[in-house]
Amino acid sequence: MKDIMEQEVFDIHKFDEYMEDNRREVKNATVGLPNSLWDTYSAFANCRGGVIILGVGERHDGSWYVAGLQKRDVNKLLKNFWSTIHDTKKVSINLLSDENVETFRYQDGWVIVIRVPMAPRQNRPVYLNNDIFGYTYRRNHEGDFKCTRQQVKAMLRDQTDETMDMAILEDIPMEYLNMETVHGYRNRHNSIKTGHPFERLSDDEFLRSIGAAAISQQDGKYHPTGAGLLMFGDEYNIVQQYPEYFLDYREILDPTIRWTDRLQSSSGEWSGNVCDFYFRVYNKIIKEVKVPFKMVGGTRIDDTPIHKALREALANCLMNADFYEPRGVVIKLEDHKLTLENPGYIRVGKEQYILGGVSDPRNKGLMKMFNLIDIGERAGSGVPDILNAWADEGLVRPEIHESFGPGRTTLILSFEKKQTIKTNDKKQTIKTNDKGRTSKTQNHIDEIVAYLDRKGDAKTVDIAEAIGVSPERTRVILANMAEVEPMGGNRNRTYRLKQKEDTE
Repeated sequence: MKDIMEQEVFDIHKFDEYMEDNRREVKNATVGLPNSLWDTYSAFANCRGGVIILGVGERHDGSWYVAGLQKRDVNKLLKNFWSTIHDTKKVSINLLSDENVETFRYQDGWVIVIRVPMAPRQNRPVYLNNDIFGYTYRRNHEGDFKCTRQQVKAMLRDQTDETMDMAILEDIPMEYLNMETVHGYRNRHNSIKTGHPFERLSDDEFLRSIGAAAISQQDGKYHPTGAGLLMFGDEYNIVQQYPEYFLDYREILDPTIRWTDRLQSSSGEWSGNVCDFYFRVYNKIIKEVKVPFKMVGGTRIDDTPIHKALREALANCLMNADFYEPRGVVIKLEDHKLTLENPGYIRVGKEQYILGGVSDPRNKGLMKMFNLIDIGERAGSGVPDILNAWADEGLVRPEIHESFGPGRTTLILSFEKKQTIKTNDKKQTIKTNDKGRTSKTQNHIDEIVAYLDRKGDAKTVDIAEAIGVSPERTRVILANMAEVEPMGGNRNRTYRLKQKEDTE
């Protein structure tokens, strides 16, 4: 940590990037180190990280003020802070070094800034008071919340490098696998990799070679692995091992009909396994989504980067699903967008997920099986490839949302072209200076304005429900709207329309 006399002038707006997903927390700290600091430390570490600012208070209207910490207060607080964070009876692990803590002088007071990184999955959950199930916290749009036992167990499952789907299921016989699905997969593998040594293997040997089965040390017989059961099992057998297992595809192409097509793993009309779900859903998507073909050297190429991106997105959704978590995998195809949701937070963190370069799927066994038939990327380039394909086609940038209570990841792929929206002053009572908004975002903004015009003021969660998007996305939209203003602190914050004269 730098000497406090060497620090530049404090400016809270330098930490505005942490406002997204409510990752900036201010605490007064004039009467000592707040006990709630450790709840926030745990919550930030178990999510996407964040910044804790001591010596700053927040008024009811959401504005902040420097509380007036003195230099002697800073020294005392830092001594207490470092002593506590190194006490494993209080905090399970210290993720910080001197570089994570800075002090600033501002007017007549001092400010301490603590940057909390996201904990590596091997160190999650970060918990307090030596009680992993009683004092593990996470962060949402309203603040810190205690994790349920199920949420803690999800983090514990993600600690190991050998993912849960790689385990051999000693009590499950090979008869639980659907051999029609297995043979369909083998045929695809043979057609892609003609002459591969796997062609000569028996079914059991083939399944063992791809990681779908293993020989038990208990009885010396073949048994499915978790990945083998998920990929090739029948649904009624899969749910014996994964009670929350559920795959759901919804096609909503006519707004007057609840859905125009639906495919559920529990219907009993097909196998209900991951392999058959993938191919059935992909074929439905490309039939409805009008992806243009390419011409290369006068030859028509039907398999475009968009096709590859759609395969990658669908495989990613399944390979990263936590099949022990509720709500299952949900794929929704609407007129101009495809939404893919899977249970489970992003193991490498949202920023790294978008950046790429790190492959850390939740189901390595499933990933191997998809890779063997040339589906999915091992190098961690899947999401960047999707983003690049959309950018190259001039489509609206895909949206990625992550929530933690319980863990859930959502990817939204819009099939609309990017366009600049011109504001018609005659049709709007409130002016906007944001000329780069997409039509989709502008629609959400119009809905928010209309909703707040009726309601007066509302919380983020109520606005999100009214416009039909996630609270996380709603927070981002609100943060970029000149038309609205926040009222109250983080936990009780509401939004209202600014007065007309304030926006002009």
